[in-house]
Amino acid sequence: MSNGNHVTITGNLTRDPELRFTPSGQATTSFGVAVNRRWQNRQSQEWEESTSYFDVVCWGQLAENTAQSLAKGSRVVVTGRLDQRSWESQAGERRSKVEITADEVAPSLRWATMTITKNERRSPDGANYTSNGAPAQPPAPTPTPEAGSYQYEEEPF
Repeated sequence: MSNGNHVTITGNLTRDPELRFTPSGQATTSFGVAVNRRWQNRQSQEWEESTSYFDVVCWGQLAENTAQSLAKGSRVVVTGRLDQRSWESQAGERRSKVEITADEVAPSLRWATMTITKNERRSPDGANYTSNGAPAQPPAPTPTPEAGSYQYEEEPF
């Protein structure tokens, strides 16, 4: 992001991600993140704490993956940009809010572990494709290795 509008936060989801689709079929997910800050008061030597709450919006495949992978309470790292939205309420009042439009959402591994499952790449029509853009063929059955002949194959990320 070269425009200088870049933000990264780490916190806990305040609600389950809510997946919706635009009329054109574009996936969007929204959720809240609470970020805690703790410091020691220099005069009283007491520990003090403050919590900030942020609304986050994801689009496309990130939206679908986020909705499928995360739940209220999950600790996440979110990077993206700040966006301001404005609208008119039903009472005719002008409203606005600042939210984070996410470029990346990841679980925090500070106090947890995870297992990664890679999604297959899909075209807009829903077909699966390989990394070079060719249509994917169904995987051939993997033969059972004979005793002592282990084959290790791993697809890189």
